[in-house]
Amino acid sequence: MRVLSCLLVLSLTTPMNADDTLWRYAKDTWRSMTAMVEPATGLPADKVTGDLKTRARITSPTNIATYVWSTLTARDLRLITPRDATARIGKVLDALARLERNTPTGQFYNWYDPATLQLARSFPDSGDPIHPFASSVDNGWLATALMMVRNAIPAHAKAANALLASMDFTAYYDPAARPDAGTGLLRGGFWPEPPPQDCNLPTDYAGTGVTVYSTCHHYGAPAETRIGQYVGIALGQLPPESYFGPYRTFPDNGCDYGWQEQRPTGSWKRYMGVNVWEGTYEYRGLRYVPNWGGSMFEALMPDLVVPEARWAPRSWGRNHPVFVRAQIEHGLNEAKYGYWGFSPSNDPHGGYNVYGVDQLGMDEPGYPSDRERTSVDPGYEGCRPAKPLPQAYGDGVVTPHASFLALPYARQAALDNLAKLRRDFDAYGPGGFYDAIAVRTGVVSKWYLALDQGMAMAALGNVLAGGALHRYFAGSGVESKLRPVLRLEDWQVG
Repeated sequence: MRVLSCLLVLSLTTPMNADDTLWRYAKDTWRSMTAMVEPATGLPADKVTGDLKTRARITSPTNIATYVWSTLTARDLRLITPRDATARIGKVLDALARLERNTPTGQFYNWYDPATLQLARSFPDSGDPIHPFASSVDNGWLATALMMVRNAIPAHAKAANALLASMDFTAYYDPAARPDAGTGLLRGGFWPEPPPQDCNLPTDYAGTGVTVYSTCHHYGAPAETRIGQYVGIALGQLPPESYFGPYRTFPDNGCDYGWQEQRPTGSWKRYMGVNVWEGTYEYRGLRYVPNWGGSMFEALMPDLVVPEARWAPRSWGRNHPVFVRAQIEHGLNEAKYGYWGFSPSNDPHGGYNVYGVDQLGMDEPGYPSDRERTSVDPGYEGCRPAKPLPQAYGDGVVTPHASFLALPYARQAALDNLAKLRRDFDAYGPGGFYDAIAVRTGVVSKWYLALDQGMAMAALGNVLAGGALHRYFAGSGVESKLRPVLRLEDWQVG
């Protein structure tokens, strides 16, 4: 039996069969995406059960974006016809035009009923109230999908451009957020009315004459939240130098930032008039720029759309493969799970949770890799003492979408990891890999999430269709606005 298991892994991952394996994964993953679609409106649900029969009664702008780019990928991989793809995306664009938005800024709210297109006022599962909220991240992802459509489907370019032209990302941009650096930051989002419990402050950054209530926090770490910046710069709405506003790490400035994961190594640089502390962390012999929690999707989801490794070869192009290697190192050698790939996903025992490698994040608690929330605190010399290393890790939660994100940087390792998950667990169903596996107990979350399946589809499309999504995004003058900014930095990682 052991020999047969080894042969199975080899048969799935030998170079001559690798593309066929990935194509089969794409075909099955696309089946889960289509199962999420509400026939009447053409919008996807947030998730669907593992048998592909029961859809959630809620969706978000990000869910819609992942379905749009999955549809383009399915067309490019010849899983559906061009006519089918055009019809599907046309239906999405029609639905988007009917959704209630924040009128002055054109920003979409976070939650809608995909069957009725009504703004969601409560979560279907819990009944908890929803206060309409416009997110810079969710709207950023939706804008990327529209930017792709205008270049990938000429018949829909006019409609996609009309929606884009109405979306004003200056509504999130606080130009005074980094006076020390000489630039600003994006806030997480805003409510049209002050919410009863969340911290907020009245703003009108877009100058519409209408007050909204922004989150008290800014996005100051290089996580997936950078997509809002990319879109704002690409659309000519945000100053290009704002790209340098988020911290690479917080500076080594005495104990002022002594709460961060570890004391960074780095130096001050200046780009486009902005002071940038180019700091790095160290993990088991690897040097890298962290994200907020240490998860794979924070590191690599923007790379699905923006060709970061090519446009920023001395920064993201160096950091992405190191980050993937660090996740592999944690799963196989530090935590000794036998598997790797840690990113927010369903908890196999119920609910949704954040997972990552906490040492790879700026936030000291970070995102843990197991359900027991095991963490490492290396301390901050002179400010915070180190804590003892954990003796062992618990029930690690591995999500397959993390392996798909890693494909451009560790293709064979990703293929092997996916093959082992499929071999050792009941991890694969009619719509491809289920959302997450608790690898010690073997419990599997038998759900398909639009976000996670959409990331898998985008990664597969970029690998198998030669970076098609990157090309669609880069058109219409986007590359000329973004690439000169991204190429400037030179991170000392490796």
